[in-house]
Amino acid sequence: MKPTAETYAELQLAYDTFNRLLFDNKLPECLITLQRTKSSLGYFSAERFSNHDGEKTDEIAMNPTYFAVVPLLEIMQTMCHEMTHLEQHHFGTPGRGRYHNVEWANRMESIGLMPSSTGKPGGKKTGDHVADYPIEGGQFLAACEELLTQDFKISWYDRFSTPAAIEIGQNSFSLTLDLPENITAIASMEGVEMAEASGSIEGGNKSNRSKYTCSCEINLWGKPGLNIICGDCRQAFDENP
Repeated sequence: MKPTAETYAELQLAYDTFNRLLFDNKLPECLITLQRTKSSLGYFSAERFSNHDGEKTDEIAMNPTYFAVVPLLEIMQTMCHEMTHLEQHHFGTPGRGRYHNVEWANRMESIGLMPSSTGKPGGKKTGDHVADYPIEGGQFLAACEELLTQDFKISWYDRFSTPAAIEIGQNSFSLTLDLPENITAIASMEGVEMAEASGSIEGGNKSNRSKYTCSCEINLWGKPGLNIICGDCRQAFDENP
């Protein structure tokens, strides 16, 4: 399959599965896009697109910068987070601007995602910047379990993820969850291992790793013997064991 068709087919499958299992199939279709928005795994934009017949549709944007460096479970959390915004736009009362209000927070909890300003237990449930984490035994994890029975995956990932994105992946609360064995894989750091193999990991635990430096003085760390090309200067990194 062509990369464009493959990528959007996978995201559409996730949307359709969660719509059926978490939202009673009541959400309208939307346009899923890939957008690199700084410090955001995704966003919802109401009625952002229109066609020549005057029909409008909402947008759910997913940030591919994170695809290789956060657990797949976290990517699915982002999808459902934005789907809840979409639901609230059509059937509820959204907060002003980017504000995540009590109505949205309650709906998130009902589908098995706990709102949290820190992405971990103890964070505020409402506000302008609110993340979330899966509720153990909740509907979201059950829906992910069914999604995996369809051999679900995100096939294409950004080889040059940012250090900030990598740090988010390494600190994901999903890594600490006690999950059923059959969905443990999507909460693992397999994506980070792929990014490491492609040379995009910077920082982290540097034991048994080499430091690499390119001509524009960007530093990163990875397994010894990597052949890495800088995405900025397009020159090879020099390895410094």
